[in-house]
Amino acid sequence: MTDGSAGFHQSTASAWDTDYHSPALAAEVVTLLGGSALVLDGTLGGGGHSRALLDHGVGKVIGLDRDPDALAAAGIRLAEESARGRFAAYLGNYAAIDAIPAIADLRFTGILLDLGISSHQIDDAARGFSFREGAPLDMRMGGADDASRTAGELLDEADEAELVRIFREFGDEPRAGRLAREVIRRRGNRPFRTSDDLVGAIRGAFGARTGPSDFARLFQAVRIAVNDELDGLARALPALRDRLSPRGTLAIIAYHSGEDRLVKHAFREWSASCICPPRQPMCTCGGDRALGETVTRRALTASAEETARNPRSRSARLRAWRAR
Repeated sequence: MTDGSAGFHQSTASAWDTDYHSPALAAEVVTLLGGSALVLDGTLGGGGHSRALLDHGVGKVIGLDRDPDALAAAGIRLAEESARGRFAAYLGNYAAIDAIPAIADLRFTGILLDLGISSHQIDDAARGFSFREGAPLDMRMGGADDASRTAGELLDEADEAELVRIFREFGDEPRAGRLAREVIRRRGNRPFRTSDDLVGAIRGAFGARTGPSDFARLFQAVRIAVNDELDGLARALPALRDRLSPRGTLAIIAYHSGEDRLVKHAFREWSASCICPPRQPMCTCGGDRALGETVTRRALTASAEETARNPRSRSARLRAWRAR
């Protein structure tokens, strides 16, 4: 970002923080999407990004979230804008955008995804996203209607190959096989029900010196699997692209290397005029010109001031793409 945008960030971004959640890279999002006629906030959360966009010239924001608690919190925060017709929110998963009748025919001048989970979800022990002692192994973002099984059920039912894939691909764990076997051994004695059970398996596989960073990474891996987050993002990307108006912008904040990789590769592919293999003698992909252009040459990251105020933003990476 330019020096001007950095100053804007430092002077205003904290105004959009709430007890529910502190939106990451909010000023950068405003720079990319501010002034748009109609924005889809596909991961509404507590409404922080939506509030920032409405404060900076966006005509209307439509929010989606798979978590009813998030819709309730955002609805309270943005009640006045809703009454003015500038905000509306619906329960739904951005990964199934075409299955939401209320927005079936809409095209957007801006679309935002802020992936991962909110501070509120982490802090609410009953949701099971935390490795806090005694927390239930649930981790479903939207409850029973949104995910087929809880984290505990996944750990009790998945075979060794699936567990290895989850810990390796979603948790960047090189010793995934060892942990998968430890999970299978322990569930033979009793089912996985609380955070203590998964923490115990991690320590049993890797030793007593494992600590919070290991727990956070591997709990995240299980959460990603429970909520189908990476596969859902892969399905959603072309559907969201096709919902953009001409010159509309898609902005995505990722916190996991797998998420960021999917976004980066998709934006690169859409910005190429031909995606056939370089040595192929004839174009067969049908691409005579690029679908659009990547706006961010490299991912935008949080400033030192923001990470001090909002530690969750440390791993945030924002990329944007604009349709032709």
